[in-house]
Formats: sequence, C-alpha cells, structure tokens
Amino acid sequence: MTDVPSPAAVRLIRIPAGLVVLVGPPASGKTSFVRALLARRQIEEHSVVSSDRIRAELFGDSPAETDSDAVDTRVFEERDRRIVAGLAAGRSVIAESTNVTPQARARLLALAQRFDAPVTMLRFTSEITDLLEQHRERGRPDVTAEDVRDYTTIMVREAGADQLRSEGAAAVHDVPGRREGLTPAAAAGLFSFS
Repeated sequence: MTDVPSPAAVRLIRIPAGLVVLVGPPASGKTSFVRALLARRQIEEHSVVSSDRIRAELFGDSPAETDSDAVDTRVFEERDRRIVAGLAAGRSVIAESTNVTPQARARLLALAQRFDAPVTMLRFTSEITDLLEQHRERGRPDVTAEDVRDYTTIMVREAGADQLRSEGAAAVHDVPGRREGLTPAAAAGLFSFS
C-alpha cells in the first residue's frame, strides 16, 4: 500500500468549516483515517467527537457493560452535547461513528442546522471482504463479523452519495482505502480541513 500519493496524482479535497460526518460500517477505516489526520496535524484532537471514545470514557471497555439501549442513549446524548459545544464555539467538528442510517444522519444534520454549519459527509466504502479482513486485524470483541455485514448492507442501501446529498449534505466525498491501495495516512493526505 502507498503511504504518500504522488504529487501529480493529488487533487486536494478541501473540507469547509462546519460539521464533518464520517459514514461507514465498522472496520471501514474511519478511526484510522482520523488518527492519520491527527498525526499529520490536519485537525485538532478536540474537533473529533467519537462515539466509541465516549462509550469507553463513560462506561469502560467491557463489551458486556456497554451493550444496552440505555448506554447507547447516554453515549449519543453526550456525543450531541460535544458536537453542539464545538459548533457553538465556531469550530469544525468531526462526528466519528458509523452514521449509516438516515436516522443517525438526520440527528446530526439537525444539530448543524441550529448553527448554520455546512455538513460534509465522508463515505468509507469498502468491499465486504476487505471489511472482514480489517475487522479480523483489529480484533474488537464488541463488534462481530455479522455486525460488519449488517452495517455494510445498510450502508449500501441507505448511504449512497445521492441519498446523502438529498438529506442535506453540502458535499459528499468517498475516502479511498485498501481497495485503492492507500493507507489511512495517504488517504488523509488527500484532504485539507478549514
């Protein structure tokens, strides 16, 4: 895989200030992409609002303790609170969760509308074989291969680029990955954040 795209091949994708919604099934590379953006100093740590990180902060890492509707409600209430705080302060915010359903995205779009913040959606589209391989590599006990398949099915059905635009996204971009032969660091190098 390539770590750095050749300068001739790069067409920098500029992401305006506002809410950036990552959309992709588990194991699609969202967290690795965010880590690469942070490592490259393209974004600041406080701009990332991760539902997985919030879940770990509030409830620890034990899957048994973090797998309930009440826990999900608390996690996403806190995620929304952090997004609102960032947008209210005039900062860009990156919402890092799967966001594959229209309901999940509608909640985020409503938050952005409160602050007249444009919404950019970054899609993480991978072949199921790549996703299952990445899932095995990362070894997360809280997510099963069946979960990866289910979220991928929902993504294909409900998170196409045209669908995201019709929901209110100002811009939609696909983030390249393993299928295109790019590492998360190389993919991060294709984007510029305001």
